[in-house]
Amino acid sequence: MQPVNEMRLEFLSKSNNESFARIVAAAFVSQLDPTLEELTDVKTAVSEAVTNAIIHGYENNSGIVVMECKLFDDSVEITVLDKGKGIEDIELARQPLYTSKPEMERSGMGFTVMESFMDSIEVKSEPGKGTSVTMYKTFKSLIEK
Repeated sequence: MQPVNEMRLEFLSKSNNESFARIVAAAFVSQLDPTLEELTDVKTAVSEAVTNAIIHGYENNSGIVVMECKLFDDSVEITVLDKGKGIEDIELARQPLYTSKPEMERSGMGFTVMESFMDSIEVKSEPGKGTSVTMYKTFKSLIEK
């Protein structure tokens, strides 16, 4: 299926860019006229994915985070990727409450949050080369129209 619109955004791995990415994703997805709840779901999932790239991918060092969004008639595909340290064990990282940084005040719920607010997520990673998280969401409100 061909997207009806798409965009790509690159930004530095600075923590204050997490809110920027969230707002950009919400503005882009707004073209489809989803409900406020659906828009909030997307914003929350993007926040988690971008935060993971910054904190875990680059470990708060400088790098580039890329966000790609593809809009379809009633859905969105959002990919957040980094070229950071990568994930050794994706299945372990996706377990609720697992964190590779127990010294930080992080709950280890990033992937769980993404999975609960989006229809599905796909994680690809290679140690030393980076991680990509692709999230999919169908807007039920648009199907019902």
